Amino acid sequence: MPDRSFRRFGIALGIAGLALLAGCQARPLYSEQEGTGQKLASVEFADPKTRIEQVIRNNLVFLTGHGAGETAHPLYEVKMTATSSASSILDLTSDDDTVSVSNIPVAGRVQVDVTYTLTRISDSKILKTAKREVVALIDVPGQSFAKLRAIRDAENRAARETAEFLRGEIAIALAREPQSPPVWQK
Repeated sequence: MPDRSFRRFGIALGIAGLALLAGCQARPLYSEQEGTGQKLASVEFADPKTRIEQVIRNNLVFLTGHGAGETAHPLYEVKMTATSSASSILDLTSDDDTVSVSNIPVAGRVQVDVTYTLTRISDSKILKTAKREVVALIDVPGQSFAKLRAIRDAENRAARETAEFLRGEIAIALAREPQSPPVWQK
């Protein structure tokens, strides 16, 4: 008889497991059924004030518009401020904070900090406000121009990565937005 009770227990456990799995819902973040892709394409990005903001904005326009450029009729607006800072990781530097005394490249880092606000334009409701920090590591050589170029390249890498993060966060916020009912016209 113990075999029969184990079999019944196994069947009951299997049915309970299937019932739990049936309750799980996995759906794509940019599901067209929910209209998230269309909502992303209707996001406007405020004019940038710094070079870093410009790089982030350009990448966001490309990512959210699927390469089609800026939207003509925005429903949402993103305002952001971005700053970057460069520093060396090791304490082997001269008076210049990121140049090695012995002309051997020094490990450094560039950090991009972004604070942004996603707003629905129709009623000026703030849907999301957040801060994101992204770090790009670099080797800083002893030559001045090479140092500037290494920092600029690291800023660009960090800005592209920041844009990817922001696109995902904006998509999640827009996916939670209730879908507007269709407008019927004669």
